[in-house]
Amino acid sequence: MITLRKSADRGHADHGWLESFHSFSFADYRDEQHMSWGNLRVVNEDRIAPGTGFGTHGHRDMEIISYVLEGALGHKDSIGNGASILPGEVQRMSAGRGIQHSEFNHAADETTHFLQIWLLPEARGIEPGYEQKQFSAEEKRGTLKLVASPDARHGAVKLNADAAMYVGLFDGAEQAELTLDARRLAYVHVARGAVEVNGRALAAGDAAKLDGEARLTLSNGVDAEVIVFDLARTAVR
Repeated sequence: MITLRKSADRGHADHGWLESFHSFSFADYRDEQHMSWGNLRVVNEDRIAPGTGFGTHGHRDMEIISYVLEGALGHKDSIGNGASILPGEVQRMSAGRGIQHSEFNHAADETTHFLQIWLLPEARGIEPGYEQKQFSAEEKRGTLKLVASPDARHGAVKLNADAAMYVGLFDGAEQAELTLDARRLAYVHVARGAVEVNGRALAAGDAAKLDGEARLTLSNGVDAEVIVFDLARTAVR
């Protein structure tokens, strides 16, 4: 079964300095039909205006991934990390038993466009952690590159969650397939461009929820950047 979630149907918030689209219930947007998908809890598409950002705030018991599409995202946290996240980089922050952090767009004239992704962890109260890695466009071109997983195989960042995250770039005749476990769930988010997911047409901001499918096929891309999640049906213990 494949269920489409169109971009226009997402929650939306415009705070002036921040414009955000919510694929799942978040903050003031609540939709009982879209609370989560397996252990994927949040996919927010955020745009931060120049010279603004999120002040210091706390998280706990969540795996948080930031994936920058345009601009740069400054990060600082209470366990000593300070970095700038650039396009193509994957940042994983394990909130664990508690972490404070801030995120900022330091540019004077460029908007930061990024995806904020939350996954429910396998266990509560773990040691907070941080990891950041660059994945080149060549690694993602015409394929699904594993960028995050519990075993950190193939150079992926390590997730403390029963989930895997892939990223691919597709244009023209480029296509990729991924074998799925029908006992699990999958989620496809089109970050930009357009692509067909198992023959169904999706555009930027659209998503597809897959349940009981044996295979995922991505094809007929038009400057597409696609995020794919392989997910557990159950959440945090």
